[in-house]
Amino acid sequence: MEVASLPPHSLRQCFIQDSSRYIHLRNVSPSSVPPFCRYSKVHSGSSLRKRATLQAPTGLAPKCSVISRKQMSSPWYCPSPKVEFNRTYYFNKSYAQHKYPRYTVVRSDLAEAGSSGVACPLSGYEVFSRVRGVCFYVVTAVVAIFLFQWMLVAHPFVLLLDRYRRKAHHFIAKLWSTWSVATFYKIQIEGLENLPPPDTPAVYVSNHQSFLDIYTLLTLGRSFKFISKTDIFLFPIIGWAMYMLGSIPLKRMDSRSQLETLKRCMDLIKKGASVFFFPEGTRSKDGKLGAFKKGAFSIAAKTKVPVVPITLIGTGKIMPAGNEITVNPGNVKIIIHKPIEGSDAEALSNEARATISRALDV
Repeated sequence: MEVASLPPHSLRQCFIQDSSRYIHLRNVSPSSVPPFCRYSKVHSGSSLRKRATLQAPTGLAPKCSVISRKQMSSPWYCPSPKVEFNRTYYFNKSYAQHKYPRYTVVRSDLAEAGSSGVACPLSGYEVFSRVRGVCFYVVTAVVAIFLFQWMLVAHPFVLLLDRYRRKAHHFIAKLWSTWSVATFYKIQIEGLENLPPPDTPAVYVSNHQSFLDIYTLLTLGRSFKFISKTDIFLFPIIGWAMYMLGSIPLKRMDSRSQLETLKRCMDLIKKGASVFFFPEGTRSKDGKLGAFKKGAFSIAAKTKVPVVPITLIGTGKIMPAGNEITVNPGNVKIIIHKPIEGSDAEALSNEARATISRALDV
């Protein structure tokens, strides 16, 4: 069922299509309209609240549309005040000037054996992907609940012995992500030798395509701190685990929060931890690489640590942005590029983006 809004004065001429013949309403009275297409309460200019409605029984496919003057060879048609639609017709110039609310014309394109309220059925592939999506969330929730207990037990010792890197927590996070995705897609890693030593602080940057990017990156087993929206920390189990991992909350539209996040990242790097940024700021919906923000590269330039570009390929196809209920079949590839060093944030940003872009285009 399609609903289109049109000004009252444009409801001038209507055709009813029945197979190969057309019936012109100009020459047909309402009583002689075929039974498969019945008009009721069709008014033009008589009331602001009236609507033009088209009713049709199940099993037939009538079509009603408003035809413009250019498409018609015959003159425009206005209803008679005594006969047409059983209501008096009053034409007002204010309607023609679009000063009053517009009426609604309903066009019904019914399926041969269906009704207008029936939605298009999902394909077999879409149903399969949604079933996989449900299974994925069940698996990741069960694994998270199980491993979260380990994290709770270890947390006091982590705060005493390894407050900034929190390697024990990141090992548990690696187990969680690996077990969660193992059944649904395979991960291929290229350039693992380009990773800095585990105890060397660095700024990691990557393209962002999907909700699965976090799962995929955690399988690397490196103790870097993600920058995440504050809302994520409110999620049961997952949000609490991110808090214990030392992830950094960020309010996107709050400039003060952004400054505090940058200061906290610099403080963590000075104390030996690494941080991870998605410089695009949000997930790409078409798979193309967006513009990079300079925050991550300013931190790297000021703290004199390397920038490690990482390219993720395939996560956007498995779970597209905005469609987190589906998990399509596929594989993921992680490409770890050589670290980039420098004191110019602009140059670091351009080089890192060019490196990731080239890998995506291959």
